[in-house]
Amino acid sequence: MTSLTGRNQPASAPSIAVSVKNVSMRYGDTYAVRDASFDLPTGKFLTILGPSGSGKTTLLRLIAGFGEPTSGEIFINGQPVNAVPPHKRAIGMVFQKLALFPHMTAAQNVAFPLKMRRRDARTIAQQVEKYLELVKLGGYGDRRINELSGGQQQRVAIARALVFEPDLLLLDEPLAALDVKLREEMQLEFRRIQKELGVTTINVTHDQREALVVSDEIIVMNDGVIQQKAQPVAAYRSPENAFVANFIGVTNFIHGTVKSVSGNEIAFITAGRELKGVAGGLAARINENGSCAAAIRAEQVRIAARPEKLDGLELRFQGDVVDAIFEGERIVYEIAVSELGGVSLRVFDHDPVGHHQFHPGETVHLGWNVKDMQVFAKSP
Repeated sequence: MTSLTGRNQPASAPSIAVSVKNVSMRYGDTYAVRDASFDLPTGKFLTILGPSGSGKTTLLRLIAGFGEPTSGEIFINGQPVNAVPPHKRAIGMVFQKLALFPHMTAAQNVAFPLKMRRRDARTIAQQVEKYLELVKLGGYGDRRINELSGGQQQRVAIARALVFEPDLLLLDEPLAALDVKLREEMQLEFRRIQKELGVTTINVTHDQREALVVSDEIIVMNDGVIQQKAQPVAAYRSPENAFVANFIGVTNFIHGTVKSVSGNEIAFITAGRELKGVAGGLAARINENGSCAAAIRAEQVRIAARPEKLDGLELRFQGDVVDAIFEGERIVYEIAVSELGGVSLRVFDHDPVGHHQFHPGETVHLGWNVKDMQVFAKSP
């Protein structure tokens, strides 16, 4: 294992690459980050996910050493991050504004960190070519930056961040300026490169799909507070609270009053009707007669023209189609359900070719199972 400066550590060194302990960052009376704590094992890809203003970029900058927290400590490979000057840290960084040098070629841009670190001039060209090949830009080294596409410039920035073989790679929304198709391609490239090199990576984004695609673990932040740290599947299927359930994926919420709590099963009343779901997060937070918000994912709701098509589902309702949006691989329906107080539910149909397509104004039937509805004590 290597140190913060890239030097070898004893074999007994811990396998935790980044450790954030009770870190807060306050500006006056406002907290940008509040009491954040987590450990990131060596070689893992972590994404910090959250809306604008959630504190994710502030936390990343603190990890990079671009400022000291108001309280708490940050360690990289066991060393306090601010114990080493920024220019000596073995940290690669790629930001939304790539900051490539326009007067240099792609190869010269990639070589720049090696020259700054006074690497052996005889090995630089070979190292640069190796990393241009890694990002699938072999043969592009002589091109000027303005002769490259947006995606190719992104690859140059990645190669430049990795060429000196850092211990830690930090990404601050580097794909945000790309079009959707290119962004999705680059997400897979990030995943491939990170797996191939095994470099510990922290990525910051507000793109939920990106977080699910590239990450080994996800941290969801809101208002400066870590809401949940989990593997992507767990964050999606078992959100810790209503905010996480709402922020990741397309989620419908039905509000009501808790009638009873029996183990993990919650019964609640909405629009005079009793519904059931399972406790989301910690069941201990849900109290009888208290308000609740029940979450059901759009893809977990089934839709049909006739009620008998939904036989076997535990909860069934009638609704009216408000809108139908064709998205190619799926149709997104908005359905008003008068039985639930007129709440509008979004429903996915992932087989738009094989299934009957409904139109606004049509009456439909929809339903789901109790286990698919998660009940939280508070609204998102």
